[in-house]
Amino acid sequence: MENQMEEVLEGIYQKTIAQGDNIITVLQEIQNEFGYVQEESVNWFSARANIPASKFYGVITFYSQFHLTPRGKNIITVCSGTVCHVKGASRIISRLHDNLKLAGDAATTKDMMFTLENVNCVEACSIAPVVLVNNKVYGKMNPEKISKTLKTYKE
Repeated sequence: MENQMEEVLEGIYQKTIAQGDNIITVLQEIQNEFGYVQEESVNWFSARANIPASKFYGVITFYSQFHLTPRGKNIITVCSGTVCHVKGASRIISRLHDNLKLAGDAATTKDMMFTLENVNCVEACSIAPVVLVNNKVYGKMNPEKISKTLKTYKE
């Protein structure tokens, strides 16, 4: 581990664990700093705070807000709840996979510009199907509309 990263982690430790904060706060700080939670960060905190790494991973895997892999600059979130599903969310996801040239199970483009997420519900059924891009809500979407919408984020 490089010294700069260790200094950042020590700063997070002093700001959180040393002040009595919980694992969720630690993980939020790590993710805010690095964009995702790296294995080496978990191992460092595990050793430094004498907390089993399994406790960190238990929290990471329970809460969907935490990510173990790098994410793209633009986060595209497609709702696949019941209403969105019935109104064509799967066609939107398929179009996004094609437009972004995502292979197989890949969620992030090779150039790190986009990450595609599929969620159970965004609580906007009245404007289904719904897509969020960087938390901006786009309702009544379809494959053609999402293609046009994405063009503005590619520029």
